[in-house]
Amino acid sequence: MTTSDFIIREVKPQDNKALATVIRTVLEEFGVPKVGTAYEDQATDEMFETYQSPRAKYFVIEHQGSVVGGAGIAPLEDHQDDVCELQKMYFLPITRGKGLGTKLIQHCLQLAKEIGFTACYLETMPYMDAARKLYAKNGFQNLDSPMGNTGHYSCNVWMLKSLD
Repeated sequence: MTTSDFIIREVKPQDNKALATVIRTVLEEFGVPKVGTAYEDQATDEMFETYQSPRAKYFVIEHQGSVVGGAGIAPLEDHQDDVCELQKMYFLPITRGKGLGTKLIQHCLQLAKEIGFTACYLETMPYMDAARKLYAKNGFQNLDSPMGNTGHYSCNVWMLKSLD
């Protein structure tokens, strides 16, 4: 199986249920708390609707007609207008280790730059080693404290990348 077996496309209304399942399945796999994370976000059940503003986009990874992962960008809540957040990046095991994470991050960051964002923020968990390595490989640097107000108080690794 190669990356050509996977399609990256914009989220559709019919993806909502599958995306919510992907997100919660991955969070459960890694033992992430259900409170203070994407697990309990209303947006997790309404991904299409959540990403319909001009400065927000969500992309899914599809394999043989099934949604197997995704990620998106949106303005960082309660922060300056030129910083976006890489949001809800979750992959089922079938997608991992194939370079799709980098491909999707680059896709999101290119769009963020085109929209006018100058930096991209993200939050994750300290024990999500592969994700942290992926983010670092793509130019994200650790921060000492959170930015904005994501509502994800259980996520205690904060990273930022300049889009200049």
